[in-house]
Amino acid sequence: MPSARPFARPDAAHPVTLPDGSAHPGTIYLRAVIDHPRIEIGGYTYASAHHPPADWAAHIAPYTYPFSPEKLVIGRFCQIADGALFVTASANHRHDGFSTYPFAIFGGGEAAGRPSLPGPGPDTIIGHDVWIGTRATILPGARIGSGTIIGAGAVVAGDIPAYSLVAGNPARVILPRFEARTIARLLEITWWDWPIDRILAAEAAICGADLAALEAICP
Repeated sequence: MPSARPFARPDAAHPVTLPDGSAHPGTIYLRAVIDHPRIEIGGYTYASAHHPPADWAAHIAPYTYPFSPEKLVIGRFCQIADGALFVTASANHRHDGFSTYPFAIFGGGEAAGRPSLPGPGPDTIIGHDVWIGTRATILPGARIGSGTIIGAGAVVAGDIPAYSLVAGNPARVILPRFEARTIARLLEITWWDWPIDRILAAEAAICGADLAALEAICP
């Protein structure tokens, strides 16, 4: 009898194995393939692409430069569909004046301190176990709570409470996924911080929304 298939290690670049034994090229653990000073990614968070890029950091967050003042932080066990895009604060233009044109970028003197450039923007923070649908766009400074589902094509800004269902352009919270008491308890349990063996033992409780069973496993 063949041995049980082990769960993919968090440092695996290609965590999905196809029936022929080869690695699925379009699904990657982001932490294993992104080495960027302004991007932080938790273990087991994966992204998918129908046409895998050579540079995953530039693919999902093209405006997060190594010299950017802001950071993009993504938690553990997030699921990022093909075409999802993080537009971080370095993409911003100043928009409180008569023109939004970034004159400083094109010369006319030193860029530093020029009035046509905005000041540093906020970090973009994604919690744990967040599912981001295909072609969703996360705007600068968004803070998305753990357990949230972002619908396909949504354009998300601002603060999104944990365990929300979000959709639309501009995106809005359609409804909470669970009642407030359950959400509060899940944020206390923080199963995504457990060792992977304990998480797999709790798979039925986590995926079946069985809070009592999850609490029984909780250390």
